[in-house]
Amino acid sequence: MTLLYDGDCAFCAATAVRMLRWGHGGYAVVPWQRADLTALGVTREEAMSAVQRVDEGRVTSGAEAFSAALCAMGGLWGGAGRVLPGVRAVARRTYGLVARNRHWLPGSTDACRTD
Repeated sequence: MTLLYDGDCAFCAATAVRMLRWGHGGYAVVPWQRADLTALGVTREEAMSAVQRVDEGRVTSGAEAFSAALCAMGGLWGGAGRVLPGVRAVARRTYGLVARNRHWLPGSTDACRTD
């Protein structure tokens, strides 16, 4: 599995570092700007619009990609994502809220603006 994030966004990069630190390995967390998007089956526009997860050729994006990556981490994060009712619905709303407002978060850059 490969998770692509915006390497120009300090908030996204900090989240990626946390995921790597808390995870159990077995997957890559890569800034889309350094990835071979063609080989992964992701367009530049898709990568710019939301986090992307590529797993055995299947591409998911946004909250679905982030939730699946948390589940792949195992431990508390993965267990909660698999068994607690409503976790994915909350993740969708939270991801959307953060994605729309990341330009207000500490460390944001002009790349974080979506307008």
